[in-house]
Amino acid sequence: MPTSHPVLVVEDDTDVREAMVQVLESAGHPAVPAGDGQDALEQLDGGLIPCVILLDLMMPRMDGWEFIEQHHRRKSRAPIIVVSAYGSREELRKAGVIAYMRKPVDIDALLAMVDEHCRRQ
Repeated sequence: MPTSHPVLVVEDDTDVREAMVQVLESAGHPAVPAGDGQDALEQLDGGLIPCVILLDLMMPRMDGWEFIEQHHRRKSRAPIIVVSAYGSREELRKAGVIAYMRKPVDIDALLAMVDEHCRRQ
C-alpha cells in the first residue's frame, strides 16, 4: 500500500542500500537513502518525516547505536527496524527498536513489516 511518508534506508553499503531502495519503491513505498547515521540525522533535522527507518548497525562516521541514541534524544516518532548482521534482539529491544531482522534479510518479511508501519500514517 503506497504511503506519502517515505522509508528512510540507513545503510553504508552502496549496493545493499540501492537494492533496498529499489525493492521498496517497486512495492509502492517511496524511499530515501542515507549512507550512515549522520547523513540520516541531517535528513531528519532537515524535515524528513519517514514512516519507518531501516537501520544498519555497523557504519562509519555514526553507527546505528549512536543514531538510535540521537534519534531518541530528538524525540522522533519514526519507528526503527534494525537490518544488520550484528546485534541481538534483547539489546535492541532495550534500545527502543521495534524489530530486528538479520542479514541477509527475507524481502517478503521486510516488506510486510514496512507495510504494517507505513499504513498507519
